Amino acid sequence: MFSLSDLKQTRVYQEAKAEGKAKGKAEGKAEGKAEGKAEGKAEGKLEAVPVLLALGLSVEQIAEELDLEVELVRQTVAGARKDS
Repeated sequence: MFSLSDLKQTRVYQEAKAEGKAKGKAEGKAEGKAEGKAEGKAEGKLEAVPVLLALGLSVEQIAEELDLEVELVRQTVAGARKDS
């Protein structure tokens, strides 16, 4: 009878397993890269908040221009004031 351990020793199983690992690793890297880009983009927007506030824009205007939630902009402003 053909058992699971026999199946795992076949070339087809070994190749499929290796292919699955490689595909998973590549997808993980791509996902991580996309996530990192998104975080970097969000950080850049948040760094612009104090500058735009100093230029006289309101919290609501900043949120609209940077496509951010108003509450997030308020939190950023509050944090910048604490650091000053």
